[in-house]
Amino acid sequence: MSRTIRKKHLLAGLATAGVLGVGIAAPTIAFAADATSTPSASSTTDGPGTKADRQGEFAEALAKELGVSADKVTAALEKVREQRLADRPERPSTEDRQAALKERLDQAVKDGKLTQEQADAITKAVEAGVFPGPGGHRGPGGHGGPGGTAGK
Repeated sequence: MSRTIRKKHLLAGLATAGVLGVGIAAPTIAFAADATSTPSASSTTDGPGTKADRQGEFAEALAKELGVSADKVTAALEKVREQRLADRPERPSTEDRQAALKERLDQAVKDGKLTQEQADAITKAVEAGVFPGPGGHRGPGGHGGPGGTAGK
């Protein structure tokens, strides 16, 4: 009986080792495949023309798949882009955003949620660009978003 238990333990150990081996090897192989297929760091930065090059390659691949000319696909993509931009609501001006903030701060002071000194400090911080995102001077999305200061 002890021989049977040892055999079972041996088989369980081998099965566990196999599962661990596959669990470690599969992600490593996938990562290696991703690393070799991704562009180099110098080509991933949005230097001159790189975004346009990627868009042109995409349009050509799409045109080939659809069986139409690349010019037709490029024109259609540009038309869709223009329509999406036209459908976006216009952002309020900086003055409008500051006026809305002032109204909210004045109401918070009136309601006793803030002191006037706190409201003034918030106003100064916004004007100095301390707060990221809309209203601050760090672009949409703040530190990590587009136009932010992440990695700069």
